[in-house]
Amino acid sequence: MIYFWNQVVHPILQLTRPKVIVEIGCAQGYNTVNLLEYVKPMENGQLVAIDPSPLFDIERMKQLYGHKFLLVQDYSLKVLPHIHTCDAAFIDGDHNWYTVYNELKQFERIKKFPIIFLHDLEWPYGRRDMYYFPESIPAEFRKPSAKKGILPGINELVDNGHNDSVHNAAYENGDRNGVLTAVEDFMKEAQIPLQLHRVRSQFGLGIIVPDITETHHYFNREIRRIIEQSGL
Repeated sequence: MIYFWNQVVHPILQLTRPKVIVEIGCAQGYNTVNLLEYVKPMENGQLVAIDPSPLFDIERMKQLYGHKFLLVQDYSLKVLPHIHTCDAAFIDGDHNWYTVYNELKQFERIKKFPIIFLHDLEWPYGRRDMYYFPESIPAEFRKPSAKKGILPGINELVDNGHNDSVHNAAYENGDRNGVLTAVEDFMKEAQIPLQLHRVRSQFGLGIIVPDITETHHYFNREIRRIIEQSGL
């Protein structure tokens, strides 16, 4: 999500002013650092980062940010039931229907639905599952997959294609397949009005925002403006 920070993500955070942020999927920690710098000066600001295998110096991060940084090294669907407050969330972990759909369902049970940022709503994972840990997905929700690559416009997996180091679903499209499909299925069932804003570049960014109060309506108008002016 680092690509979207300056022109989209940070302006939206400045607009909505969340204090408690949950980040799912840290990788090398680039977005994690941005989020920590955002919450650092805020009273009661905190980042809860969830990743079973983060790729940064954990102790160094704790030294730099202290109580502002809480890292939980486990699967998101094991951790989220224990989180009861959250103002904003960043979903950029396991890019498959089962994980993303159920992450969203966990955030829905929080009394105040957070603003949610999701990466990879476009190709290649908008309509195709990817699994970092296939064994963590129940068999009935797991597509046939292989550690082979993906190319635009080709349904089948290929040798030496994009992202061939992870388990990619053997085919694109269909029911319960991909991040965008998970978002759409969740929003069809949501108990409150929601708006989905999309940025189409760099594999896609989605922002889900409640649309209940006048404040929410204002946020949604401003987010549309931020995205339009970003040029992304």
